[in-house]
Amino acid sequence: MKRIAVLLASVLLLGLLTACGSAEQTAAQPEEETGPTQAGIWVEKVENLPENFLLGADVSTLLAQEASGVRYYDFDGQEQDLMKILADSGVNCVRVRLWVDPYDSQGRGYGGGNCDLDTVIELGRRAQENDMGLLVDFHYSDFWADPGKQMAPKAWKGLSPEEKAEQIYAYTTESLQKMKDAGVTPRMVQIGNEINNGLSGEKSTLNVNNLLASASRAVRDFDPGILIAVHYTNPESANYSNIAYKLATSGVDYDVFATSYYPFWHGTLENLREQLSTVAEKYGKRVMVAETSWPYTAEDSDGSGNSIGEGGVYAKPYPFTVQGQARELADVARTVAAVGEAGLGVFYWEPAWIAVPGDSWEERSAKWEQFGSGWASSFAGEYDPDDAGRYYGGSSWDNQALFDPQGRPLESLLTFRYLRTGAETELKVDSIEPVFLTAKRNQPFTLPETIPAVMNDGSETQVEVNWDASVDPDELASRAVGKYELSGEAGGQTVRCTVDVVEENLLSDFSFEEQNTQVWTITELSAGPQTDFQVKAMDAFSGETSLHFWHANAVEFTVEQTVTGLAPGKYRASLQAQGGDVGEDAVLYLYVISDGERYEQSFQLTGWVNWANPVIEGIPCQNGEITVGAYIKTAGGGWGTLDDFLLNPAD
Repeated sequence: MKRIAVLLASVLLLGLLTACGSAEQTAAQPEEETGPTQAGIWVEKVENLPENFLLGADVSTLLAQEASGVRYYDFDGQEQDLMKILADSGVNCVRVRLWVDPYDSQGRGYGGGNCDLDTVIELGRRAQENDMGLLVDFHYSDFWADPGKQMAPKAWKGLSPEEKAEQIYAYTTESLQKMKDAGVTPRMVQIGNEINNGLSGEKSTLNVNNLLASASRAVRDFDPGILIAVHYTNPESANYSNIAYKLATSGVDYDVFATSYYPFWHGTLENLREQLSTVAEKYGKRVMVAETSWPYTAEDSDGSGNSIGEGGVYAKPYPFTVQGQARELADVARTVAAVGEAGLGVFYWEPAWIAVPGDSWEERSAKWEQFGSGWASSFAGEYDPDDAGRYYGGSSWDNQALFDPQGRPLESLLTFRYLRTGAETELKVDSIEPVFLTAKRNQPFTLPETIPAVMNDGSETQVEVNWDASVDPDELASRAVGKYELSGEAGGQTVRCTVDVVEENLLSDFSFEEQNTQVWTITELSAGPQTDFQVKAMDAFSGETSLHFWHANAVEFTVEQTVTGLAPGKYRASLQAQGGDVGEDAVLYLYVISDGERYEQSFQLTGWVNWANPVIEGIPCQNGEITVGAYIKTAGGGWGTLDDFLLNPAD
């Protein structure tokens, strides 16, 4: 078995060496240098990166972009063919998606580049002219295919799985023949796009794998030298070894197991490497990342909104900067290369999908409609009424491009080249995240002297900050309850700070930001873990953390804190709570225990961020001790968060 695996790896390596040109042919293969390149960004060299390692880019929307008036420029500021810019920057292979019939009944394009066969052929021709290889991504759909959507082409509607397999074979063969007739030879074909949950309208594993087997036979019969890739996603949750096992038992013939990997959605690099390594070792397949990207800014440049920006609920392991892009791409390439000889390469998704020219949203929208340069046109509603038909528009990816809105390349584009040499620059601050502080009203308050910063080499440190001298912290803390914005300067960058002025509060860690279980006692009264400290600003009343609860069967718990050393007098207590699905018999109340007496105030949960604010007024206290807490009992599936418990003097 080991000898067979070695022979297979050798055959695949020979095919791979021709997949994107030889080292002499490909502009992405720079001459060896003795040390890191002096540049404007840091890139750690990937040691022993194979010459045939794929450093790719998906350019599927290019023709539609150009038709809409987008122009691209090289690093000297000269207008240039995007393909040459990519090749000169170290890209050695391009990826282009292929849709069967991305047009409505009147011949109007669905958008997303209107990626029909003519588009693939033209982009493939231009790639070959610049000594780059071509990966053709067959979606076997008329429009976008992904885990949430695998629609059959219009012309295949109503076909049985067996008939659909015949159509896939014929369509794949016909497409490859037309490419060959036009002088375009793909060196890799992807049969399906992110097919975790189906392919071309089929959902069962048996039917999907039969379609894959038919597509694979078509490619093998046409040209055994073309590498065949299958493409999945969600490595953070999918079991790739199990998927590969089912492919093997179904007799699907393929060479490359590909995955999408977007760090904001798809877990850690360690998990990615483990998933790919397992497939490579157990099933003798090459592995690669077919899609990845990272934002260089949170700003939107075309008025159509971004998939990833500030305020979203996703991981953020890198800053939204040009340097952050470079680090992300380098880390993903390094992870694939670390798999060993089976590690095939990495493709950056749509690095040139920038805003089309226009002085208004209406002007840009007209171009998205006419040329298909947005993610979807209104005409796509005929085929995909529930998604594209409702949310059509421009590019949600422009802030993840490797070009700025004017088509000028960002230095992160050169990461493809720098991976082989390394790159260094002057050490400086790359990113400082916004600062969020809480001030107790009418209590002493100071602004921090240092704040955390990410340096351009990826290290983290504390840097001194100079706050706006016109702001008096104590005066700020004396203002009415609310959020106040101020700014400062640190490491040559402007620092944004939000100060949340809250009521004077005698409770410690009242907003759970410290997750302090020494002051908070949480007692779960029904089976199973029901509570956790959730770091998610969207579900917190203030700050970023709240006490979250949920369980499939039932929820019942108390959370409380006891304060001692209080002066005799009257006090006031309250909390903030939001949630839902609690059931008709739910019991929820704020409680206070003082001088041996118990006080309660019930409340209801009526939906996400519909904050309930139960209050107990005039609580007498003579013995100097008060316990504040909440009792929560809901049906199975009840969910919510508790935040901002308050105890303060009432007079």
